[in-house]
Amino acid sequence: LSPHLNLGLASPSYVEAAVDWPSNYRLTGFTSWHGPDDGRLQTRISDPRHKMGKTYFAQVEGLIGPDALAALQTGVVLKDGPTLPARARAVDAPDWLWPRTPPIRERKSIPDGWIELTIREGRNRQVRRMCAAVGLPCLRLIRWRVGDWTLQGIPPGTWRQT
Repeated sequence: LSPHLNLGLASPSYVEAAVDWPSNYRLTGFTSWHGPDDGRLQTRISDPRHKMGKTYFAQVEGLIGPDALAALQTGVVLKDGPTLPARARAVDAPDWLWPRTPPIRERKSIPDGWIELTIREGRNRQVRRMCAAVGLPCLRLIRWRVGDWTLQGIPPGTWRQT
C-alpha cells in the first residue's frame, strides 16, 4: 500500500489499514484514507478539541524510568510549544508484533524497551519528538488505535473499509 493508493472507493470513504511503510516513512501500523471532501473527519481525528485519542507503541532506546513516564504524562515542551498530557506506560513488546524489514538497529550496550503512548493531538512526528524530549529516542513506532478503530484483526499489508 502507498499513501497515494487509489482503492477505488466512493467518496467519502474511510479505510483502516495495517501497513508496513518503507523505512523513510518511519511509521508502521494504522493509517487511514478518506474521501477528498472529508476534511471534517481529518479535523475530528487530529484536532485536540475533539479529544480523539491515538495510541502508539514505541520501541525506545534506553531504560524507561518513572521520571520519563511522568514527564510524558504531564506534557513535554517541544520546539513548537508544550504538548497536552499523554497516557504513557512501559509495556512488554507486543506479542502480535510482526518483524520489521529492515530490522531496527540494536546496540548490545544500550537497552531498549516499549512504551504505550496515547495522545490527543496530531502534530508532525509528535510521538517521536516527545520520546526524544525525555531522553528515549524512538527506534520503532506503531500506531495501534485512532479513536475506536484499531489494528485488531487486520494483518499487515491488508485493509478494511469501515
